[in-house]
Amino acid sequence: MKKNFMFFVFMLAGFGLASTTSAQDTNSRLPQLLLRLDDIGMNHSVNMAAQKMAETGMPFSASVQFACPWYQEAVEILKKYPNVSVGVHLTLTSEWKNYRWGPVTGRTAVPSLVDTVGYFPQSTRAFSKSGYKLDEVEEELSAQIERALRSGLKITYIDPHMGVALSTPELRALTEKLARKYKLGISTLSSVTYFGETYKEMWGEPVATKKAAFLEYVSHLNPDKPNLVVIHTATPSPEMDALYDMNSKMMNDKDGKPLSSIHRQTELNMLLSPEFRSMVGKKFQLINYQQLLSGKDISVLKASLVE
Repeated sequence: MKKNFMFFVFMLAGFGLASTTSAQDTNSRLPQLLLRLDDIGMNHSVNMAAQKMAETGMPFSASVQFACPWYQEAVEILKKYPNVSVGVHLTLTSEWKNYRWGPVTGRTAVPSLVDTVGYFPQSTRAFSKSGYKLDEVEEELSAQIERALRSGLKITYIDPHMGVALSTPELRALTEKLARKYKLGISTLSSVTYFGETYKEMWGEPVATKKAAFLEYVSHLNPDKPNLVVIHTATPSPEMDALYDMNSKMMNDKDGKPLSSIHRQTELNMLLSPEFRSMVGKKFQLINYQQLLSGKDISVLKASLVE
């Protein structure tokens, strides 16, 4: 009887080990999905959305705008969640009507980066025509990174708000220089990547089809590369509802009513939806940038074009 009991115990243990190994093998074969939530620290509504996402325990990456007024609240929130990898959302533009921000270094330190009232330009086009000086760009972006490092958060990567810091060969070289200096990875906002990620952004998808398009996309990810999806989220609030995007007609209706809040609420809801949550570990493996960069040599970052 004792021998039979011990045999049964060994069989159970072996079954458990086999099940665990099988689950690990299956997970390792799944496509990798990188979710990057942008504009954290922009305002309270965006921070609350990041907190809701962090509370799920799912790994994701949060790109914080350390030049924005609400970055300190973002820092307090993100310190509580080790499942979140934090990056610096390098900011050189300020795109909202009546809600603007300027350089960390101050307007007199970097005069080529600000308009007549001391704010960053409102668009990538305005920035490109502003006569910016590269040495002032370096001074300002260094200050943003150093503010992030002093916050007490573990900073893993940098990435460009509205794509500006990677938008020209000179700016790209500068961003790469900063990544080397501060020993950080670079995430992207284009098909030019540093770790071979495929790239998708949900910002431009219409509200009516956004969730369905997202779920369809993550159902058929590239199994051979990390798959980056850039997300913009916010919780409903009068503050968020009032924000008018000065760059995109898509973010405002034909009567001038702002739509950015609805877009961002929709993107938050799709991440929190049962449909998306049910796919995790079955259709894809969620990872963040800290996990992606683990074990990689980031001392020399080389840009490559994802086709």
